[in-house]
Amino acid sequence: MKKDIIAVYPGSFDPLTNAHLDIISRAAKLFSVLIVAVAENPNKKHLFSMSERVSMIESSANIANVKVTFFTGLLADFFVSVQADVLIRGLRAVSDFEYEFQMALMNRNLNAKIETIFLMPDQAYTFLSSSMLKEIAMLGADIKDFVPHCVEEKLKEISISKK
Repeated sequence: MKKDIIAVYPGSFDPLTNAHLDIISRAAKLFSVLIVAVAENPNKKHLFSMSERVSMIESSANIANVKVTFFTGLLADFFVSVQADVLIRGLRAVSDFEYEFQMALMNRNLNAKIETIFLMPDQAYTFLSSSMLKEIAMLGADIKDFVPHCVEEKLKEISISKK
C-alpha cells in the first residue's frame, strides 16, 4: 500500500499572494497532506502578525487536505516534528533559483531525509513578490488581481491608517 505523503510549504507569507495560493493548490493535488507553515523570520520586519498571516491563509486556501500552522526556529526541526516527507518551495524566476538551491542544500545538510520539490506558479504570477505588493499597496495601487480579497482589505486598512 502506498504511504500518505506529507508535504510542507514554508514561508513568511507576509502577505499571502495569488502566487502562493497557486503553489498551495498545485501541491495539494500532489500530496496527501500539505502543511502550509508560516515562519517567523527574525531577519524580516513583518507587516502582519503570525496569527494574522495564519488566518489569511486559512480563509483563502480552503482545501480539505491543507493544514495551516506556524513555526519558529529551524525548518529542519519543524519538518521532523510533523513527520513530513517533502518540502515544497516556489520558484518564480531564475533569480529565485540560486537562493532556493542553497536553502535546499542546507536543509538536506541539516537533515538528509529532506527532499525539496520546486513548483512554479502560473506564469501570470511570476513577477509577484510579497515585498513588492506591500510597497505598491502602501502607495495606493490597486492590488485586487494579485492577492486574495481578505489580504487586499487588510492592506487597505494599513494603508489608510498610515495616511
